[in-house]
Amino acid sequence: MTAGLVYLTLVPSENEAELLCALLRTEGLTCDQRPTNLSVGMMDGMPGGGPREIFVAEQDLARAQEILSASRNND
Repeated sequence: MTAGLVYLTLVPSENEAELLCALLRTEGLTCDQRPTNLSVGMMDGMPGGGPREIFVAEQDLARAQEILSASRNND
């Protein structure tokens, strides 16, 4: 799932993870997300809520950080 990808950020929910990955993909970047160990434990191993880690391709990291920073400045 995250092979060849590097960590970008942590978001509080799966919905936010999907939105951020969608934004990054519209910019042509590779993006993936996964539940943190904490979120897996919150649901007794069942898929669902909790924080998510966002990963991007290593060559896309600098651009992804710029996009993330710009999106947070617009809040």
